[in-house]
Amino acid sequence: MEHQLPPLNALRAFEATARHLSVKNAADELCVTAGAVSQLIKSLELHLGIPLFRRANRGIFLTDAGQAYLPPVRNAFRQISDATRRIAVPAETGILTVSATPFFASAWLVPRLKGFHDAHPDIDLQVVSSTALADFSRDGVDVAIRHGLGRYPGLISQRVLTVEIVPVATPALVRQFGTPASPSDLMRWPRVNDAERKAWQLWFEAQGIDDAKPARGPSFDDSGLLLKAVLAGQGAALLPAAVVADDLAEGRLVQLSDLGWLEDFAYYLVCPEGSRDRPKIAAFREWIAAESSRKAARPRRKTPVKAARSRAGS
Repeated sequence: MEHQLPPLNALRAFEATARHLSVKNAADELCVTAGAVSQLIKSLELHLGIPLFRRANRGIFLTDAGQAYLPPVRNAFRQISDATRRIAVPAETGILTVSATPFFASAWLVPRLKGFHDAHPDIDLQVVSSTALADFSRDGVDVAIRHGLGRYPGLISQRVLTVEIVPVATPALVRQFGTPASPSDLMRWPRVNDAERKAWQLWFEAQGIDDAKPARGPSFDDSGLLLKAVLAGQGAALLPAAVVADDLAEGRLVQLSDLGWLEDFAYYLVCPEGSRDRPKIAAFREWIAAESSRKAARPRRKTPVKAARSRAGS
């Protein structure tokens, strides 16, 4: 007698939890509570008669049975997704759903969307913010913009922005600490940091300074929060030049050095191969490519430090 198949929701909860090794992150992805995910996993373990996860040191790990069970479950979902994509006729509604990281959406994409609407008034954009790679077969996203190396199996990647990291601060801090004559001068400035507290050290090393002290000051796991801290005058920070260009041009921030640092990561537009030429997706791909090229070609307006000091004192 064949075993009855486990409930699909329980399998989805297992696959998501195994992928994240986190009940909370799986719950966020599935838009349910962590308690619901735990109950689904428990029901699946009861159905199978064997534990799939073990708990240790406030973390979770796959058991040997869980590790053996995960590949066929994942492959089954992938096969269903691929088969659905092959036979389904996508509805060409006027809504284009774009998933973007919160920082990219707020600092770069949203301020430029009027240009897309003017060029394509028949397409209504829906922007959703997320840092997880979109599941195009399940969450209704048409295109995603992600920060990474652009290597996403089964998807096409189109580079949008190369990330040049530059040091910035408010004009008030420049007035307080003086014009940095060299990168080493910034070692005495208050600084705000990325979550891993590595960016400043890497930037100093790129400028030939190997004796930078360990990073002090607050740190943030979101670049948008980091930007807000800088604008609030809490210290200097390293941020992508392309996404602070408007703040520099309008005098809210000052670039403290011409010496940047190119990250290995970049921002990429990502979508399934089979949908790249759908009219609304092709329109967005062409627009964002032109917009990023236009911004890259435009000479960067950097507020001179001395001019910023005079304005700050006026």
